[in-house]
Amino acid sequence: MRVIIFDLDGTLTDPEEGICESVRYALTKGGYPVGSREQYHPWIGPPLLRSFIEYAGVDEAEAMRLLGFYRERFSTVGLFENRVYPGIPELLRELKAAGNRLMVATGKPAVFSERILEHFGLLAYFDTVSGISLSETPMDKQGVITAGLLRMGVTDRTDCVMVGDRDQDVEGARLCGLPCIYVLYGYGSREEALRCGAAQIAESVSELRAILME
Repeated sequence: MRVIIFDLDGTLTDPEEGICESVRYALTKGGYPVGSREQYHPWIGPPLLRSFIEYAGVDEAEAMRLLGFYRERFSTVGLFENRVYPGIPELLRELKAAGNRLMVATGKPAVFSERILEHFGLLAYFDTVSGISLSETPMDKQGVITAGLLRMGVTDRTDCVMVGDRDQDVEGARLCGLPCIYVLYGYGSREEALRCGAAQIAESVSELRAILME
């Protein structure tokens, strides 16, 4: 029995509209200039607090204020401006039927993640959804993975693998002693996958299935 850990955004679902429009809402409400939706693609994946600091050029206190504005829109509208990547429901069903244990590890608040997965009929496939609470400082991916494995009672990580689409997924997995399969249908790139040392690269959901089912 293996434990397969999935990132959420850019791996299971495409959250482009919901995240980007909520970032634009937050910046507008905060009094900052706003660009086109496509300009905010780099914000998809990394912790949003860090992205506000890095891309908006603000300090942590101001980033927290903007994150609050972001959640105003995302919690009511943005989380459902989302779509499941074709082939993901079938993949999860097959992995579960084969006896694997599945987990989501995301830097998104768990309450949002669970609502998204439930909305799209995916929540039942997962043993646990590891994210953050709305009140805590975001954990890095290592912390989210570790917390999820602890809840699942996993002590032997020999047969655990991470699936994600950004460098923080690979790094978080590495710090937990796990390999990471990097998917290219999300918001990363082959160059990033090679640079951060992904164990394997999947260009599509069908390639990911072949890797996981081999």
